Amino acid sequence: MSSLIRHRGTFSAMALFWALLYFWFFSTALQAYIMLTGYSGTTGLRDSLLYSSLWLIPFFLFPNKTRLIAAVIGVILWLSSASALAYFVIYGQEFSQSVLFVMFETNANEASEFASQYFSLKLLIILLLYTAVALFLWTRLRPVYIRTPWRYGVAAAIFYGLIIQPLFSDVVLNKNSMVSAVNALNSRMEPAAPWQLVSSYVQYRNQLNSLESLLSKNSTLPPLADLKDSSGNAPRTLVLVIGESTQRNRMSLYGYVRETTPKLDALRNSDPNFTVFNDVVTSRPYTIEILQQALTFANEQNPDRYLTTPSLMNMMKQAGYKTFWITNQQTMTARNTMLTVFSRQTDKQYYMNQQRTQSAREYDTNVLTPFKAVLNDPAPKKFIVVHLLGTHIKYQYRYPELAKWDRFTGKTDHVPANLNQEQQATYNDYDNANLYNDNVLSQLIADYKATDPNGFMLYFSDHGEEVYDTAPHTLQGRNESNPTRAMYTIPFFVWTSDKWQSANPRDLRADVNRKFSLMNLIYTWSDLARLSYDGYDPTRSLVNRQFVQTPRWIGNPYQKDGLRDFDTLPDGTRNAPIMQ
Repeated sequence: MSSLIRHRGTFSAMALFWALLYFWFFSTALQAYIMLTGYSGTTGLRDSLLYSSLWLIPFFLFPNKTRLIAAVIGVILWLSSASALAYFVIYGQEFSQSVLFVMFETNANEASEFASQYFSLKLLIILLLYTAVALFLWTRLRPVYIRTPWRYGVAAAIFYGLIIQPLFSDVVLNKNSMVSAVNALNSRMEPAAPWQLVSSYVQYRNQLNSLESLLSKNSTLPPLADLKDSSGNAPRTLVLVIGESTQRNRMSLYGYVRETTPKLDALRNSDPNFTVFNDVVTSRPYTIEILQQALTFANEQNPDRYLTTPSLMNMMKQAGYKTFWITNQQTMTARNTMLTVFSRQTDKQYYMNQQRTQSAREYDTNVLTPFKAVLNDPAPKKFIVVHLLGTHIKYQYRYPELAKWDRFTGKTDHVPANLNQEQQATYNDYDNANLYNDNVLSQLIADYKATDPNGFMLYFSDHGEEVYDTAPHTLQGRNESNPTRAMYTIPFFVWTSDKWQSANPRDLRADVNRKFSLMNLIYTWSDLARLSYDGYDPTRSLVNRQFVQTPRWIGNPYQKDGLRDFDTLPDGTRNAPIMQ
């Protein structure tokens, strides 16, 4: 036995160090940069370190073929990681399944234009340096000898800890399905090369199948019967802006003591065409679930109608509008597939956010350039949807790290007194995100106004957000089973152009205090756009003289006794001491 050990060599900690450094390099270099620059958190770095370590298994099992194994694995890791690095250098975004979706939706001419526009000397130098470091690390590799049978045990322990144990915990302990467990494991492996390509492609194919199935069903739906457009024959542009996670009580536009919406405040005070509605609530505190109602004829009593009736996008195309969808939301994720279904129901899409995770810096100013381009499209009738990231958690990633947007950082005025330092930071980050959101919304309105349009722009947030607003000020986020008003109260406003107001005169100011639920948005939009059809119900339109107040149901419609009237929720926003 001793002669066998001598023949194989002895264990070297330095050899293990260089092996770890080599396999970690291909994934961790980029993830470390992402973390150190504040672009995203530590999760990607942690997972890249863990799952890059899987390559130690063949390295340990076959120490006499160290260089060959490392070279073969290294080529695979270099190809995938260099692609991800190049994408990050060009776009400032991590590679994801959303990137694959956009790539496969791109035609050959667009791909050629991309290559010529973005391949640069800077990118070439970075890739050469990256390759040089990889080659240098490869030259430092030496066999890592572990005595038999321990090497088999170490290899098995690595595989168990990184693959078997997470699946076992999810399926057996947490009672999740195997599909859910595998998806969760894929998500954790994704930051590590080459899993970001493999996992992204698998997720892309799975979500694409679901997407195509839903689109196929949508294409077979009968059009709205007896659809009429009474808005005249003049060219027009109608804009729908969808916000994210923004509750109105943290906007100075709605009386919040901190000035979080100075530009919208000024617009309200100077422009009579800007109408702010004071009592609109969402029916569900989650993006997908509420948009399945707001953008279709589904509601809390009939939540599946989005599958069997035309959507708002279908309706506008049927009315003769050229339709556009501009989004700063992630494109192809397990949660966002339905958003992509809605977007694909339009004629032209602009996907501005291909991030792997929502917890990354991505600013809504992304939408401004394509919005201007679409406004200049020659189509006589245009319908434009702009979907923002708004004030989505993590709030500090929703605005640039500049002093002008960091206005409330470190402040304690008007902050609930019982918050700890971390909670105070979150509270202030949310107000900073609202300040930046104000900048984006006001710029969208300004760009729209600059075209002298015939039409209107309607904005709402999909849901609110609890950010330590409700006594005893311990909640943050959204939870349908433990609802607070902050999760449901949303901003809702309309800007109307002079041309549209002249051709379709109406005074919206009389309607601003009506109690309205977002689940009936499609009737309000139809009313504003002067569209009628079989099934149109004026009593559900916020701006119609026949409007009838009904209970504003919130909750999970698929759960027995899951619905309750929003107006029965207690108002806990004024019951706490405030830091002065």
